[in-house]
Amino acid sequence: MKVIFLKDAKGSGKKGELKEVSDGYARNFLIPKGIAKEATSGNINDLNQQKAAEAFKKKQEEEAAKELGEKLKTLSVTIYSKAGDGGKLFGSITSKDIADRLKKEHSIEIDKRKILLDDHIKSLGVHTVPLKLHVNVTSEIKVEVKLKD
Repeated sequence: MKVIFLKDAKGSGKKGELKEVSDGYARNFLIPKGIAKEATSGNINDLNQQKAAEAFKKKQEEEAAKELGEKLKTLSVTIYSKAGDGGKLFGSITSKDIADRLKKEHSIEIDKRKILLDDHIKSLGVHTVPLKLHVNVTSEIKVEVKLKD
């Protein structure tokens, strides 16, 4: 019997997969537990429509991320911090500081986990910080660290 998996079933199939399984396994276990449903022509059409909708949604998200990435390349944020001799900061600038400042200055909300800092910023000056906006989209923003009066 052909079934469409509604949930992941260890050793049997993944969600959204169309697979041939034994009749008894399907009728006595998969279908009653809601793990799968029978692969009728209507159910297969529903599955295809869901996959098409997911692909369309992912494409829209990627395009929005590309658009945001282009906008961010032109922007910069300024963060003021206290520093000692030689421009070394007391403390450091973290990805959370950058995300908060970006929201405050430009009203753009970005999750701090998408800001890819190898190490915290610990000196004055202009720093280019990479951002991972989507699986396939990366961008960067300029962060200017100035001396606080």
